[in-house]
Formats: sequence, C-alpha cells, structure tokens
Amino acid sequence: MTSNPYTIRWGILATGGIAQTFTKDLLIDPATRNATDIRHSVVAAASSTSSDRAAQFLKDCGVSSTAKAYGSYKELVIDPDIDIIYIATPHSHHYQNARLCLEAGKNVLCEKAFTTNAAQAKILVQIAKEKGLFLMEAVWTRYFPLVRELQAKVQEGTIGDVKRVFADLSYRKDVEKEFGSEHRMVNMDLAGGVLLDLGIYSLTWVFQFLYHLQPLSQRQAPIVASSITKYEKTGCDEMTSIILTFPATNTHGIATSNIRQVSHDPDSNGTAGAPIRIQGTLGEIQVTGFSFRPTTYTLIPASSASQGSPAKFKQETITHEIPGHGMFWEADECARCLRDGKQESEGLGWEESIAIMETMDEVRRQGGVRYPEKIESTEYPLEGF
Repeated sequence: MTSNPYTIRWGILATGGIAQTFTKDLLIDPATRNATDIRHSVVAAASSTSSDRAAQFLKDCGVSSTAKAYGSYKELVIDPDIDIIYIATPHSHHYQNARLCLEAGKNVLCEKAFTTNAAQAKILVQIAKEKGLFLMEAVWTRYFPLVRELQAKVQEGTIGDVKRVFADLSYRKDVEKEFGSEHRMVNMDLAGGVLLDLGIYSLTWVFQFLYHLQPLSQRQAPIVASSITKYEKTGCDEMTSIILTFPATNTHGIATSNIRQVSHDPDSNGTAGAPIRIQGTLGEIQVTGFSFRPTTYTLIPASSASQGSPAKFKQETITHEIPGHGMFWEADECARCLRDGKQESEGLGWEESIAIMETMDEVRRQGGVRYPEKIESTEYPLEGF
C-alpha cells in the first residue's frame, strides 16, 4: 500500500440510480482493484428537491454521517471541501449543471452523453480551459482494464490492421407499456431516445479503436450515414443505425442501438454472437455480454492468415472479473488527473468528446430529431435546471 495515497473529495450532484451506483463504487477499497496510489472520499451530495432526499441518498449509499446533504445544486457547488463534482442528471440538464459547477470553480465529471449537442460541449470545454479546471465526460467503459488491454493488443498489431468495427447496444422493451411518453428514455424534454443513452456506447467502441488510437494528425471527422426510426408517441429515436467512414485510414464503423430488440444474448445461450467485433487483417476480437460493462473477449485468428502473414496468436477467451460495478475506474482516472495537474484525460480528451457529440448531431440532423429549444440552447443560466 502506498504510504500516502492521493485522496480526492467528491460531491454528488443528483440522487438517482446512476448516482447511487457510482457513489457505492467510490466506497469500495481501491486495493481490491490493485490501486494503491489514490483514495476517494464522498463529502457531500445534493438533491434539487430537498436536503432530506440528499441525506437519505447518502445513508442508502453507506456514506459517512459526516457528509453534507444539500437541497440545491447551488449550495453544493460552493462547498469549499469538494474537489470534484459528479453530475448524474439527465442528458438534457448536463450543460446547465456542468456550467454551474465550472463557473463556481469546481472540477467536473459529467455523465454521458456529455451534453445534448456539440455547441454546448464546446462552451464547457472553453470554460474549463480558461479557468484551469479538470473536465471529463463519464464514459466509464473506456477505463475498464479489459478495454485498455484490447487497445494495447490492437496497437501491437495482434490482429493486423483494423479495418472495421461493429458495435451494438440494444435491449428489448414493451416501449408503449414500460416507457409510455414520460419516461426519460423517450421523453424529448429530457433528451430521450436511444442515441444519447445507448448509441453513445456503440459509438464509443467505434471511436476508441478507429479514432482514438490514431495520431492526432489523422483524427479526421468521420463521414456519417445513418437511419433513424422514431417512437410515434414522442418523436424520439427508438432505433438508430450509423455507418461511419474514417477517411484518413479508410476504415468503417457500424454503430447500432434499439429499444425493441436485445443485442447481447437474447436466449441466454450465447447464440446471438458478440455485440462488439473489432476486425483486422489477421483476425478479430469479439467482446461478449453487455457492451457498456464488458467482462469477456475472444481473440479469433483469421483462417486465411496462414496464407501469407501468419496470425500471431491462437484462439482464446479471456475474462476480467470486476470487484464491484466498475464505475470506480473512471473515478480513479479523475483522481490521478487532479493529482498530476491535468485538465483532461488521455483516455477521453475534450477533442474526442466534441467529435462524438458532432457525430451525434449529424445523426440527429439526418434523422430529423431535434430536442426542445430550451435543452438545445447554449444560453446560461436558464430556469428549471
């Protein structure tokens, strides 16, 4: 154990399910994941409705009784004991909430999708840059050891030159019965629809192999071709399919999402195949299970690899256990960035978050999906947030 691990003090903005999962993960001893250089402390939480709700949230999460409970976000952001604030509100509120934190001089980890559009994301980045603050989009999957292991294998050339990535995240729901028109997944006032909620994971798998691993000089915006099926009750996207062409490398990414068709394992027997496939000239990597919380992947050499350049590996399946839910890895990244004086993460920098937001903007443009002006706006502050 490192004698003096760096401790980062968290404030939690919002008290819903994802905030609870994240907070509980913060309380898991980092030593269980072989992290001895950092520590996490939850010092406060805020509900937009009442301090009692925030207090109950802290109690339910098992946070120390010394943590403070606030009944407004404005109270939270001025707490001098907080190093960084985790934002767990709906997509529609991210811009206003993150800007509130940044304007108050607080570092920020903001849930995905970063904002509702790229224009909002660019403003947040500019404020963080000017104020010397840390800002990161909370795409937790990027920080899994499994994902970083796969990126290393691709960079080493294990599967040859990567030419194509297939990525899907879908689940089957009786949408009318289970979501109706008010649920956050379909409510346009909350930036509902599959793209910002599920599709961003599919795009993440494409970007982290076809874009992120490229030198900055070759990181060109992808050419986007997409199709959207709208949910009749609200007009949000219930099924979205995207083909991305990366011109610098002439590679393709196919990213899909759907709330009427399960993707990862519909019959529990693995017959659906892998929702993630990273395909190279010498073979491919298949990631099975939930694409947002990957635990297992299989390396598969190409059968034709022996006719020319032989594959450097044999087929094998590798599993990574997760000592918790898995959201602590992105929190560890935040702690190390703050410790080292970094304003952004190398795992998902500002430029890439904006590039993905711009891609989603174009997908929505092509599909005719636009959210209410209030949540697309860059005006600040707005009432009701």
